Amino acid sequence: MLVSDYNYNLPEENIAIRPPKVRGTTRLLVLNRQTGDITDSKYANLANFLEPGDLIVLNDTRVMRSRVFTELPDGRPRELVVLEKHDGKINHVMYRGKLHVGDQLSVKNIADDSKTDDIVTVKEILGNGTATVTANRDLTKIVADYGNVPLPPYLHRDADKDDVKRYQTVWAKELGSAAAPTASLNMTKELIEKLQDKGVQIKYLTLHVGLGTFLPIRSDNVEEHHMHSEWFHIPEDTLKAIKETKASGHRVIAVGTTVTRTLEYWAKTGKTEGEDDIFIYPGFKFQAIDALVTNFHAPKSTVLMLTAAFAGWDHLKPAYEHAIENNYKLLSYGDSMFIC
Repeated sequence: MLVSDYNYNLPEENIAIRPPKVRGTTRLLVLNRQTGDITDSKYANLANFLEPGDLIVLNDTRVMRSRVFTELPDGRPRELVVLEKHDGKINHVMYRGKLHVGDQLSVKNIADDSKTDDIVTVKEILGNGTATVTANRDLTKIVADYGNVPLPPYLHRDADKDDVKRYQTVWAKELGSAAAPTASLNMTKELIEKLQDKGVQIKYLTLHVGLGTFLPIRSDNVEEHHMHSEWFHIPEDTLKAIKETKASGHRVIAVGTTVTRTLEYWAKTGKTEGEDDIFIYPGFKFQAIDALVTNFHAPKSTVLMLTAAFAGWDHLKPAYEHAIENNYKLLSYGDSMFIC
């Protein structure tokens, strides 16, 4: 199986560069994965496609302001992205520019470009432009004080004050992600209340989003790609709700690929907490989820391949082509799909 088989033409004008002015006003493409039928709707109308007794599972991770600007002692700049939390620890970074073991990086204050008293020291250089580091104080506090929102590079802009609020779900709780669970960015408190009023259950789990979600596939051979692990936890009440929903013949609906991977990893291994490195691509047999709310993903990405595994590429690709022809906005800040 080749990664290049899961490709499509994405015009620049179809990429959502900024979030909609009002959260939740995005569009929703509903795809029947059995027939390939497409319905154009709105994200705010999601409840119209659900039934009483269905269960929605959301990711309650909170995104760190993990993009940090530093400089070497000679003044050369180095940009870091502090990576996701693992079992309570944050000590891995992605970096831009050359680094060596022992380098000491002075953290800069993005508000006025001044040098702070915080120092990050490189302990080990790893693969894929990553390193382990230590700091003079907790990295979570450093990013909270001086970090910026880690917007995806394809947006080609720096984060502003609006992104601090909008690149975060309205229920974000457990700090530890280096990227947002983007399918949930369009979910509002009003929609959650509407779903609950209809008799749809809402439950949560935690997966701290990081390299496993956004690291590019470097080989065209799918089987050669190894997923970076991400830390997860599924609460007991969520597991209980899933089992009861299945037993009653209703649907478990994952909001986002992060929720999907977490639930399918649990279904495969029985683990409710730990490191999740599952790579889902076409041919995968889903055991946990029955429907999926997800954004439109970049060509040849792991998340596109997961979505293709669930919907079938023969149905998913025409749905993407329909979305582009009808001026849907794609990627992190864009419109969404409901695959059922």
